[in-house]
Amino acid sequence: MLLEDKVAVVYGGGGIGGRTVACAFAREGARVFIAGRTRQSLDAAAGEISRVGGVADVAVVDALDERAVEEHFASVVGTAGGVDICFNAISHGDVHGSPLLTMPLDDFIRPIMTAMRTQFLTTRAAARHMAQRRSGVIMAITATTARQSIPEVGGTGVAFDAIESQCRQWAAELGPLGVRVVWLLTTGIPEAFHGGGGLGPAYGTGSPMTPDQHVKWMRDKTLLGGLTTLADLGAAAAWLASDAGRSMTAAGVNLTYGAVPTR
Repeated sequence: MLLEDKVAVVYGGGGIGGRTVACAFAREGARVFIAGRTRQSLDAAAGEISRVGGVADVAVVDALDERAVEEHFASVVGTAGGVDICFNAISHGDVHGSPLLTMPLDDFIRPIMTAMRTQFLTTRAAARHMAQRRSGVIMAITATTARQSIPEVGGTGVAFDAIESQCRQWAAELGPLGVRVVWLLTTGIPEAFHGGGGLGPAYGTGSPMTPDQHVKWMRDKTLLGGLTTLADLGAAAAWLASDAGRSMTAAGVNLTYGAVPTR
């Protein structure tokens, strides 16, 4: 039980990534609080957490609303007595498939502004509490678009790169106060793709791709011929949040199967 007696808050807990991480935290013994904008998806996530033996407290919260985030975090602290882990997995409203030459500014800037705002607000709320206790872990998720040069991804790569940069600055300021700031670096996760079929962006290949072609294209970019799975994401998140990852801050766990080798 890597996280026994720990308290974790997951923003974006109703989405598939946040739900996966929340379930992993619960399996490892944490008490989990999940927050998001849609009650139905949060209740579904709470059901999954219950099925793995955990219990989730659910709250409808807009993680872009400063007051809502502050009030929610204070409520969790009041209920649980403290928070050990804060994970942000909200979606950013990305638009893919259009070259920058023809993309409206709003479509490009939306994921960047969304990512920066929510990451700052949830991190600050957590940091103010954790710094007083001189312990805690603040976590984010990014993807290979932060490191690779890929056309037709709009503001996605910039947003993920900015998340990592913001995390490093937070880590520099919070490290002396006993708080770690880390992230998980993933490939695209096929299990998290939205359905609908049809053709997707070309991403510079010359022609739009079917979902199967898209998965093969991503897999061919890796050294191990694999892509990040939800199981990979959950296991890594739980490990990184635990005392086993206590030596890591201002850094990400690379789950890209070699798509973006680090040195």
